[in-house]
Amino acid sequence: MNQRAVITVNTETPSAHRVNPYIFGHFVEDIRDHMDAMLAFTLKDMDFEDEADGRGVSSGWYAVTNGKNTEYALEPAAPRHSGHSQRIRILSADRCYGGIGQRVSVEGGMAYRIHAVARAAIDLRIAACELVDRSTGELLGRAELKLSGHRWQEYKTQMTPSRSCENAEFRILLSSEEETWRDGMGSGMLWLDHVSMLPSDSIGYVKREVVELTKQLKPGMMRIAGNYISAYHFEDAIGPVLERPNMINEAWGGWTNKYFGTDEFLQFCRDTDTEPLICVNAGTGTPEEAAAWLEYCNGSIDTEYGALRALNGHPEPYGVRYWEIGNEIYGSWQHGHCTAEEFAYRYNRFADAMKAVDPDIVLLACGDCDPEWNRTVLDISASKMDMLTIHIYHGFGTVGITPNTSAEERYPAVMSFPEISRTVISKAEHLIRSNPAYSHVKLAITEYNTMYYPNTIREGRPMEHTLEAAVANAANLNEFIRQSHLVEIGSFSDLVNGWLGGCIRVGDCYADQYRGKEAGWSGRSRVVYGTPTFHMMKEYANREISRIVPANADCETFEWPSGSKRFGLEPGPLPALDVAAAVDESGRVLTLFVVNRGLSSIDAELIIGSFADAGEAKVWELAGDHYETINSVFEPEAVTMREQRLDFGSSKPVLAMRPHSVCVVEVRK
Repeated sequence: MNQRAVITVNTETPSAHRVNPYIFGHFVEDIRDHMDAMLAFTLKDMDFEDEADGRGVSSGWYAVTNGKNTEYALEPAAPRHSGHSQRIRILSADRCYGGIGQRVSVEGGMAYRIHAVARAAIDLRIAACELVDRSTGELLGRAELKLSGHRWQEYKTQMTPSRSCENAEFRILLSSEEETWRDGMGSGMLWLDHVSMLPSDSIGYVKREVVELTKQLKPGMMRIAGNYISAYHFEDAIGPVLERPNMINEAWGGWTNKYFGTDEFLQFCRDTDTEPLICVNAGTGTPEEAAAWLEYCNGSIDTEYGALRALNGHPEPYGVRYWEIGNEIYGSWQHGHCTAEEFAYRYNRFADAMKAVDPDIVLLACGDCDPEWNRTVLDISASKMDMLTIHIYHGFGTVGITPNTSAEERYPAVMSFPEISRTVISKAEHLIRSNPAYSHVKLAITEYNTMYYPNTIREGRPMEHTLEAAVANAANLNEFIRQSHLVEIGSFSDLVNGWLGGCIRVGDCYADQYRGKEAGWSGRSRVVYGTPTFHMMKEYANREISRIVPANADCETFEWPSGSKRFGLEPGPLPALDVAAAVDESGRVLTLFVVNRGLSSIDAELIIGSFADAGEAKVWELAGDHYETINSVFEPEAVTMREQRLDFGSSKPVLAMRPHSVCVVEVRK
């Protein structure tokens, strides 16, 4: 038998404040495969930045030749370029082909734009670009680069594969099988400085599907930040992309992606109708550098960095309003880690320098879940900040979930997300209200998500992708809505792939980035889809909400046996239903966000005042047979929001909720 509940909404007392749509924001970071997944480039190691393998080929590529004497070596890059150039030499006398290849996945009928920077021996006329099926050797496409000299030049062509192929090979080849020359000093050589392959439907450098799904999310705000930002220098990723240096990602290893710098990020924000939030480098950076970054974005062309932006093809100022100073500076894992007092004085120097460039910006200071850090930062810096940031990753760090935690104990612990956030926010609010000098400060939850285990040792099924995670994240968003008098910004972590939390997924990498199968094992590495959390956030963000209204649920409870020692929360019962409600600015549209955190079905009577006269409502339901259900490349829509109609006529409306589910209810007068 279903449990019974009553949800009461006081629709006649809307809040004085408006809900900021930025609480449904998202977050991009150069972490692990986030950028590789987000950007549309088909090839890796495009600038031959990797070290040589035993054959002398940059390790992102491999040798392709049938010649006995084909030579390979990495040599200096072209002028003003970084990385290496890849030298290939074949002998005419071998009557062979020789070149380099890379495994790729391609879509049939899609035109791929090929861009190369190369120089060649004067006896070479053609370098062939080919796509072949690695399994059968079938030629899927061919284009030629007509070589024209010994000096560095750019070459552009395009190729359209005849059919889709998951296990394809892109290769660039020289051949002496038909056209020959006299072997001698400097003959038969090709140098490649850059080779890229971009599908023609990409939007800028970003995958079309990623842009489209991001627009569906209606994020409001897009943040660029993360641990890497504390060792990131914006001037390394502006200007002509081939002239940008290849830089090691000091936070996460591998290469920092130079193809997604400031201009590309801001174009992505424009393409997705989102407000940008930029976190400056307060770890290894300086106030002067932060001010220069701001001037690059917002300065007129009469300023030094505004002129540089114009030179780079963007004469009009971007007008970036929101700027964050410092990412997790309280943590020993962060470049520039320091005490709260040291950070506060550092923050003040950054704020003064940036406000001197643009006094109208909104500044966010690095806060923490620890009230003592926040107390010190507020005491020293409150007059120079507009918002205090907090990061809340719920699971391992908040309630001690580890790989050894049983599902029976884990599930209720994960469902306590709103209680954890409520505690963190309440402690911060207590500090802000304790001193009139702090009263103007708002909160920005600039990173949050479920995080079940330490994110470097997990294996197997990623719990962040489950229906369970979506239900917990929905309840947490309800808390942000309830606390929207103070919480102005939320940034879900991450947007695409990344540390596993990305709500948009590209391909078949489900396990930890340090564990699991190689990408492409499924045969569906090009599939782009949303996790259950994606579908939940899409429906939340697309509703017409302006002012919250009080909502209360009289319902059954479930036991939370672990509590949270870190936040002083004792084990005990939690309400199965978590409810938030809001009306639009006209007061004629009521939206209820109802989360069933329990493991039983619930029939909830809705007491919604005069809205009951509407006689019907729209309901979007996120549900599944088991809370560990995930979407995948095999079943990308196993869990999605299903729209239905709730007809109640003159009767009392009753919302039927399945276990571990989310319902968004919209009633219009």
